[in-house]
Amino acid sequence: MISLDLDDTLWPVAPAIADAERRLLDWLQAMHPRAAAGHDVESMRALRAAAAERLPERAHDLTFLRRHALDAQFGAAGYPPGRERAAAVDAAFEVFYAARNRVRLYEDVRPALARLRTRHRLYAVSNGNADLARCGVADLFDGHITARSAGAAKPDARIFAELLRAAGVAPGSVLHVGDDPLADVVGAQRAGLHAVWLNRDERRWPEEFSPPPRTVVTLEQLAEHPIGAART
Repeated sequence: MISLDLDDTLWPVAPAIADAERRLLDWLQAMHPRAAAGHDVESMRALRAAAAERLPERAHDLTFLRRHALDAQFGAAGYPPGRERAAAVDAAFEVFYAARNRVRLYEDVRPALARLRTRHRLYAVSNGNADLARCGVADLFDGHITARSAGAAKPDARIFAELLRAAGVAPGSVLHVGDDPLADVVGAQRAGLHAVWLNRDERRWPEEFSPPPRTVVTLEQLAEHPIGAART
């Protein structure tokens, strides 16, 4: 079985998040100007960061943090607790979330995953809150483990344990692929999985970690020799 990270592995995430944050702010300014008053994208990011700092036990849950920050923003604008405020938070989050899931896949992703899927079960394992169906890749995966569903974010071993439980496999039969040296490679290895580093932009491997067992620059390169990668 092969598990794959999503953000910055299957698509560049920064453009999608930036677009989602701009659309959210525009929507708030049009629909709830009182809640938008005095805010810009940076100040709204700060609200989310503050929520993560205040509630470290929920810091892995990006959906919770975004909604919590929006609720605080509406509350500060004078919206009393209740249905109106809850509905406003729901609508605001949907504006953000719809745009967040409008991602542009790297060119190699769909053909490589389709090829891998003929020989392997594929699972997504992500710290983010992307929706596979909205992103247009649900047909390529057998399952999706998120930090929210696992109660922990990579490199925490609990998210990988949830993957193994959901898929019903042993650690040594899984190859995990992702772009983040610590979260995806070191984290997977510490949990007993095999790992491959996907390094699309020729970054240097962090000196504080042992070199990755294998590095690829595209998923098509992985699709050529996936089993060999697992044995490395």
